[in-house]
Amino acid sequence: MNPILLDIPLQLETDRLLLRAPRQSGDGSIVNEAIKDSINELKPWLPFAQKTPTVEETEINLRNAYIHFLKRMSLRFLIFHKETNEFIGITSFEDINWEIPKCQIGYWINTKFSGRGYMLEAVKKLTEFGLNDLQFKRIEIRCESTNTSSRSIPEKLGFELEGILRNEDVSADGSKLTDTCIYAII
Repeated sequence: MNPILLDIPLQLETDRLLLRAPRQSGDGSIVNEAIKDSINELKPWLPFAQKTPTVEETEINLRNAYIHFLKRMSLRFLIFHKETNEFIGITSFEDINWEIPKCQIGYWINTKFSGRGYMLEAVKKLTEFGLNDLQFKRIEIRCESTNTSSRSIPEKLGFELEGILRNEDVSADGSKLTDTCIYAII
């Protein structure tokens, strides 16, 4: 089946959270504000956070994510608190290979919401949705070996550490080689 024909919901729900696909327009300002709030914590790990993007750059990024969602190339979800409607962060299916089918999950959180289990809850929902509804046979989470916060998510969700690739990537700022942990669930 052509993945464009898959009926993928634009919104997923957990006890405390709403995970929503990017809209055609208008999400840039809230996501940009979260990037600004969290730039110091995101900078060591994410290439896009090496400088604070403009609202326009963030809006362009989200509109492209919307297009990719529609084309089933990647499936990004913005995370909101159900009761307060506050924007918490992003999680997504990336590098989707529909032939196998498999993917990677990525995520980042607005620092002011760290430590409350929101990202764990969101990634758990995305993992369950991927395995049960989309029938992914393999879901990976890749992160830098020194990023203990990011590593804790797959470890708590029962992903298996399949290996650490040494000198596999370049740090977010491009200054050194880094080791990449590969976690997977099948």
